[in-house]
Order: sequence, then C-alpha cells, then structure tokens
Amino acid sequence: MSQSERLVLATRYRLVSEIGQGANGTVWRGHDELLDRAVAIKELRLPDNLAEDDRVVFYRRTLREARAPAQLRTHSIVEVYDVVIEQGRPWIVMEMIEAPSLEQLIERSGPLPPERVAHIGRALLDALNTAHRAGIVHRDLKPSNVLLDGDRVVLTDFGLAFSSESVSLTKTGHFMGSPAYVAPEVAAGEKATPRSDLWSLGATLYAALEGRPPFERENVMATLSALANESTPAPQNAGVLGPVITGLLEKNPTRRLSHARAVDRLERALAGPRSGRRAPTPRYRLMVVIGLIGATVASCGIGATALIVGMMRESPGPSPTATASGPASATQAAAPPGAATSTLVVRARTDSCKIFVSVPGAAMTVLSDETLSMGEARRYDQPRINAVVYDASACDVWVNGRQKPAGKPGERQNYTLNKE
Repeated sequence: MSQSERLVLATRYRLVSEIGQGANGTVWRGHDELLDRAVAIKELRLPDNLAEDDRVVFYRRTLREARAPAQLRTHSIVEVYDVVIEQGRPWIVMEMIEAPSLEQLIERSGPLPPERVAHIGRALLDALNTAHRAGIVHRDLKPSNVLLDGDRVVLTDFGLAFSSESVSLTKTGHFMGSPAYVAPEVAAGEKATPRSDLWSLGATLYAALEGRPPFERENVMATLSALANESTPAPQNAGVLGPVITGLLEKNPTRRLSHARAVDRLERALAGPRSGRRAPTPRYRLMVVIGLIGATVASCGIGATALIVGMMRESPGPSPTATASGPASATQAAAPPGAATSTLVVRARTDSCKIFVSVPGAAMTVLSDETLSMGEARRYDQPRINAVVYDASACDVWVNGRQKPAGKPGERQNYTLNKE
C-alpha cells in the first residue's frame, strides 16, 4: 500500500483506491467518513522542477478557483464538496460519478451519431452558461472531462486547469492543458475567456462526431502549428450539426458562435430527428353550412343570416389513445406482448418516436438509439435502465407493466428505472 493510500484528508476523507492519472495529478476513489458517502478526490501535482513562487501561485489559484465551482448547482456540472491542503498540495473533494467519459465512449464505440452529440452539446452549453454567468472559465474542456451517466451529461474539473495568467508554456517545457482542444487565441498567449471555452466545446463535439479532434497531430508542437496555420477541417459526419461545429470552431473569437446562437442551432438539430420522417399530410373536405343565426345586431336590431364555410379534417381512424366504446380501450387491447412483465416497453404511435435507452454502469451499454416506425415496439427486461423519449406524444410507454400517460407534442421524458 502506497503512502497516499494510507491518507485520511482533513480527518474525514479516506483514500480508497486510485481511479486514474492525468497530467496534473491523480484521481482517487475516496470515502467521506463523516457523511458516510463515496467521493472522488483529485490530488493535484506539479512538475518537481517548478519554481517555488510558481508553485505557491498555483496552489493559491487552485483554492480560489475550486471554491467558485463549489457554489454552482446544476445537473450538468460535477459538484465540488471541499478543498483541503495535505502534504503541501491541494486535494479537491468532489461528487463521485460512476460513469464512462466521452473519451472512453469514443475509444470504445467510435464516432457517435449526430443526434446523440447534439444532446451532449446542449447539456454542455447549459453547464458553460451557468459557469460563465458566475464568472468562471473552464479552460480545459475536452472529452475526458465529460462524463456520460445515462442521459445525464456532466462536465468535470471546472476551474481547476491552469489559467492563462499562471505558469507559461515555456516555464516547464510542457504544454499545461490539452493542445488538441485549446482555442487558438489561448495557444497564442491570450487570456482564456468564455469564447475560448466555446471553441473547446466545438473541438470536443468534433471529436465525438469524427473520432478525433480537428487539429490533433503527432506531438504538441505539431498540433499547435496546425492550430495556428491550417484551416479548420470540415466535419464529415456532422449532418445537421455542421453549422454548429463550424461556428464554434471559428478561429476569430469575435466571429465565433455565442452561447445563444449555439443553443438555437443545437435546438434545431435536436428537433430534427423528431420530424425527420414526414408525417402524412391530413386530408380535408369542404363543409358548407347554411343556417340562421338567431342573433340581433344590438346597434341595428337586424336579424342576420350567415353562410359558414369551414374545413373539416377527415378522420384517419381511431386515435391510439382514444377510448373505445366497448369494454376495453384500443390502447389496452393493442398492448405489445410482454408489456405487463418488462421493465420498459416503448411502441411508436407515429413515425416520430425517437428513443435512447441504455444500461448505466462503469461501462454504459447503449441498447437503443433510434427512431421507430409507427406501430413498431421495443421491449427491455434489464433490471436497471435509463431511457429518453424525445417526443412524448409520439410514443406509448409501459414501465413495469403500467402504461404512462401520453405527453405533449415535443415534450421530452426521461426515465431512470429499476425492475419491480
């Protein structure tokens, strides 16, 4: 057992086992013995040859910047519980999230479909907006700092990377940060800003779509040279996300997409799959109704006869949710096989029933990421499931044998399920 594994920080946070290592330190699985809960603990380290003055500046800045994210309360940012000093260096105590990173998912499964990347991007924009409004710049947004816990997208390491005002690149001979995801203006020595975080978001989404970031080369200097001198390559797998990616990867920060414009474009991309299959155009027949309106125009005392011309849509047949006149409703009679005993069953009411279903865990398993045709059904018997229905009006859903009420058009429904 190493010396670190015997540590109890601040008399309450016990180190249990090492989770992983990065350029600036080690992440540990820990246990908060006061509150009896699992925690993640980041041990921050610096190169041994760093000057003492620079080391002190870094430690002070770490404490200040770690306290700021601790005040943020949002679903898409990892929660920071505490910062302590032990053995002359900072340790950051955070929420423990048992989920793979976006980097791990890309390495395991390859490029992701645009619909899923749009969902990830939308959540990250919310996280960045919350932080930027509080005056916090991330400075190191990249796939390894994005955790995917079912439908939850969580941005980690907020404010813990080097700021552009701290130790320079040449002090240690190492690039402090992630050159493949750093904005051009930051790589050139300018101060990191919210706009530079948006560049890093674009590079992260690009990597999710293409399998690698846009300017990644064989080493740091080659990457920085490409970033400075080459045009941004167009993504090949972006589909409807193309305008979002190219807008975020605009090298001139003043022309880069703002939060609001990026959100608008991503919202359109998210809406696309729900309307990707064109619904049948309703047919109409002309109805002409002639009748006497038994009303008197008060000011004139004149009776009125009105010709009412209206359009009535022809009925396409019984609605999937309509109640039949017989002893059982149409929905009940048409319940898919196994609905009574399965953890989750989804059946498409229209051609716009898009679903994302996964089994959570250390290595998330994606069961479905698709748009079902009308009448098509999917059944899931796994004991633990996370599911997203992107348009609640387009799908019928049964959870542990009970049918859920139909939702509103365009309403997204999230489910975290355990088999009963």
